[in-house]
Amino acid sequence: MAETHVLFVEDDDVIREATQLALERDGFAVTAMPDGLSGLESFRQRQPDIALLDVMLPGMDGVSLCRRIRDESTVPVIMLSARADSIDVVLGLEAGADDYVTKPFDGAVLVARIRAVLRRFGHAGGAAGGAGGDGDRAGQEQGGVLVFGDLEVDTDGMEVRRGGAPVGLTPTEMRLLLEFSSAPGTVLSRDKLLERVWDYGWGGDTRVVDVHVQRLRTKIGQDRIETVRGFGYKLKG
Repeated sequence: MAETHVLFVEDDDVIREATQLALERDGFAVTAMPDGLSGLESFRQRQPDIALLDVMLPGMDGVSLCRRIRDESTVPVIMLSARADSIDVVLGLEAGADDYVTKPFDGAVLVARIRAVLRRFGHAGGAAGGAGGDGDRAGQEQGGVLVFGDLEVDTDGMEVRRGGAPVGLTPTEMRLLLEFSSAPGTVLSRDKLLERVWDYGWGGDTRVVDVHVQRLRTKIGQDRIETVRGFGYKLKG
């Protein structure tokens, strides 16, 4: 079985070398780069399985690098931020990152988050069965395609169309939509979505959910997913 290739972009020499060694001990193949420009070049040449990007990078910051990667690929991206309350976290998620880890981080926690991201990217189809039952399924199902007005969700082909036009979703956005579409009209809490979509068996930052819901809304329609204050979100039938 081929090793998972990780692109790790970090300008701090000590953190870069120590983290690279820790990831390699856990069986990952790691390409480590010291700045955003070399990171982008390496990404294009090596086509890694996942990218770990520090927010503060010389030449091209991590948010800009994430945005460039997302323009070219749906490869999973995890941002590394020195401050949990930093606006950089939200900016990174809005740029297309799938998750983030706060520095300083424990190596075991980082590995767990990497494996969680890789699991959901490798098994995106599993999300559909995780939500509620069919009792309130407002969308019509036509040969594996769920229809909600002008929105069509092909749960077999992992494709989405709006008004007949294809909608490009990242794997994380697709899993999020599958959770909503499997139980339309049912309110899903942020914690439940963290558990089902992000594979968190522990408490996580709900900003990850909020930003991804907003990104999904811009693609499938702002009024398609309703905010239920104090409880979570639901897909309108």
